[in-house]
Amino acid sequence: MIVEDQSAVVAFLTSPYTHGEDGPVEVMETHISLVFLVGNRAFKLKRAVKLPYVDFSSAGLRLAACRKEVELNSPTAPGLYLGAREIRRDAQGRLGFGGEGELVDAVVEMVRFEQDCLFDSMAASSRLTARQMEEVAHMIALFHRDAPVVPSERGTANMAGVLDVNEAGFATSSVFSGRETAAFNHAFRAALERASPLLDRRGEEGRIRRCHGDLHLRNICLFRGRPRLFDCIEFNDRIATVDVLYDFAFLLMDLWHRDLPAFANLAMNRYLDETGDEDGFVLLPFFMAVRAAVRAHVTATQAAETAGGGGHLAGIARSYFDLARVLLQSAPGGLVAIGGLSGSGKTTVAEALAPMVGAPPGARIVESDRVRKGLFGVSADTRLPDAAYAPEVSARVYRTLAERAEAILAAGGSVVVDAVFDRPGNRDLVEAAAHAANVPFHGVWLEAEASRLRERVLARIGGPSDATTAVLERQLTRDLGAMSWTRVDAGGPLAEVVGTISGLVGSRDPVGD
Repeated sequence: MIVEDQSAVVAFLTSPYTHGEDGPVEVMETHISLVFLVGNRAFKLKRAVKLPYVDFSSAGLRLAACRKEVELNSPTAPGLYLGAREIRRDAQGRLGFGGEGELVDAVVEMVRFEQDCLFDSMAASSRLTARQMEEVAHMIALFHRDAPVVPSERGTANMAGVLDVNEAGFATSSVFSGRETAAFNHAFRAALERASPLLDRRGEEGRIRRCHGDLHLRNICLFRGRPRLFDCIEFNDRIATVDVLYDFAFLLMDLWHRDLPAFANLAMNRYLDETGDEDGFVLLPFFMAVRAAVRAHVTATQAAETAGGGGHLAGIARSYFDLARVLLQSAPGGLVAIGGLSGSGKTTVAEALAPMVGAPPGARIVESDRVRKGLFGVSADTRLPDAAYAPEVSARVYRTLAERAEAILAAGGSVVVDAVFDRPGNRDLVEAAAHAANVPFHGVWLEAEASRLRERVLARIGGPSDATTAVLERQLTRDLGAMSWTRVDAGGPLAEVVGTISGLVGSRDPVGD
């Protein structure tokens, strides 16, 4: 509900004279704000509204919200937020920034960036890169590490509150029938009940924190050459107080909805690599489904409020609704082990295959190179000394691979394990993990001509592998023993290799149901 006339403030901010500029001021609108773009600056004005989830009904409240927005967003978007500016009326009735007169309103001042720097725009034009996804996952992991814990929160109650809001939203929607929303809501409540023990345990472990709250692609931008998180929910701590993986799931859902499953899987794996939050991995399909449901009813409401019926928006709402239903469907767990000598393309194949295995956002990749680096407490791209590759260390690495895979499988997830696996005992170890969890196992051995392997090792730039051609030459002389895994020619194009393996393991279309 609009509670105050802001027309004078809007006119003030729309005037180029206010900003000392000659050119026009562009205005962008959202449901609770107006953004004025002029020169190299952007000024964000809170609408004078009072709604169930936000109260901007006075100038003082809007100023406090502006200050909080700057405070919360500055750590994840350094240099983008310049501060909160007061708008006051002087004795002659003129509006201006600051001064001693009556406080009339406030704005957030930001550095202006082009709209094509938003990640949703970059996704639409196929400009997102794997490297950017890794950087975003890294930023979110650091942000969640430092986010304030809310110790009084129970995981089940926290998510039940979200479902309550969703059900209320669908109750007023004309896009979906009563019958289908009733079935939809029932499916979510059943999923919540199944997840309840793990949700509550995560709450007890401090996984519920004051998070971003609105972490989709449109709230990530490329600023001064680096991905930045911005525009978090500052106006309602309740909405932003969630499980860190539910916060992260908005990004994953958005990527999946845009038919970018490889980026969703990559972001998920890098985030879990950094946080170690692997016990919550199996909750991601549910969290993504809830995020899709939120977008479904919010977009349906926008469609109803749009002149002419909002047919396009109704279609988008339906697409989110259908995605949520797919995400709620159970998917059997399984383990795919990818082995091969250095240069056979194990990691590349594993990353291309993982989005197709298990429930969205795909399989957890457990990679020997990253596990080894983790055991020594160094980053994935840090080169380890030869001593880190001693037989006893390698034995520990393979035990860790099997243990982590078994834990994920036991919880209902799917895993792709990536390692050389040139010794029969290590192959037996990972296969035993699948049998212990009573899930299907598929062992794949990638092979290529020695000359091709050498070319690939020499061509590597960066990455977690420390293998050199000298390492490869030693591998080439080793007896592999009896090989029961399926041999796949890895010398051809990646799509052909992955297609062959996909057919063997019976994986699904990552963007289908």
